[in-house]
Amino acid sequence: MAAVIKDIGEIWSRLFVHRPFVNGEISYFVREFEEKRGDREVERLFKILEYSTELGQSQIDRAEQLGDCHLHSLKANTDVALSMCDRILRREENFDTEIQLSENRAIRKEDWKKFINDMSIRCTKVDETFTEKEKELREFYIDLEKKLHITP
Repeated sequence: MAAVIKDIGEIWSRLFVHRPFVNGEISYFVREFEEKRGDREVERLFKILEYSTELGQSQIDRAEQLGDCHLHSLKANTDVALSMCDRILRREENFDTEIQLSENRAIRKEDWKKFINDMSIRCTKVDETFTEKEKELREFYIDLEKKLHITP
């Protein structure tokens, strides 16, 4: 019975006591972190701290001076841009698109009518020219037949 209790205690410790595994993982993580990364993170933190203190001590005054110099012109430019945008919006509100579209449609219809009329005039001219040339050619061949004494 003592052997069974001993075996049960060993099984219980293997199942529920994770210290050896956790200790192994912790030591592996620490070893990897220290060997591979070294003191890079600490050096980076010190550089960031140095940079932030430098910014806090010297660059804030410079940023304030630059802001005082340039913010007024930036505000003026922004106000001008806003007024231009307002003017454009007001003009757009006053602009009636339906009237403009109907006017443009009427202009296009007139242009189309002119185009069709022009094309029909040109077609009639071409037809007239064709009939004229046909008539001339017939007369030419009739005259030629008479001169050659060929009678059909």
